[in-house]
Amino acid sequence: PFEGVAWTPRPPQGPPQGCFACIAKPPALRQASPVLSPSSAVYLMESKSCKGNSLRPAVPCKHSVEKKTMTNPTTVIEIYPDTTEVNDYYLWSIFNFVYLNFCCLGFIALAYSLKVRDKKLLNDLNGAVEDAKTARLFNITSSALATFCIILIFIFLRYPLTDY
Repeated sequence: PFEGVAWTPRPPQGPPQGCFACIAKPPALRQASPVLSPSSAVYLMESKSCKGNSLRPAVPCKHSVEKKTMTNPTTVIEIYPDTTEVNDYYLWSIFNFVYLNFCCLGFIALAYSLKVRDKKLLNDLNGAVEDAKTARLFNITSSALATFCIILIFIFLRYPLTDY
């Protein structure tokens, strides 16, 4: 029915121009008439001399204007510290509670160590750091006072007061 009309493949035109949003979505085809006559179908076919796209008109990228106006796009990435970096002093608190519980300071240190673990699970890093400092302070105080008392006991056992 279409004598003299030949389909020829187009030569590759190189990489498509425009942004990814425009390349990924091809432009809409022109609305053709519902009933095509053979003479109007010839218009939609490409001839050998046609270098343009008769079905898809060249539409400039609508994002190219936006790219020119955006001079310095920035991306903000929030990096949160790892929750395992907060030390909870749990083993030291258990040792102080069991062996060196001077005036219940080991028990208080153990309570704060458990609070640190709970706050780390809830991602409350500021509260976990504060409670870790408090647990460390109570552990140092309990260890120092208990060690001082043990040294005094050994001194008094070695040198009783009756010798003076």
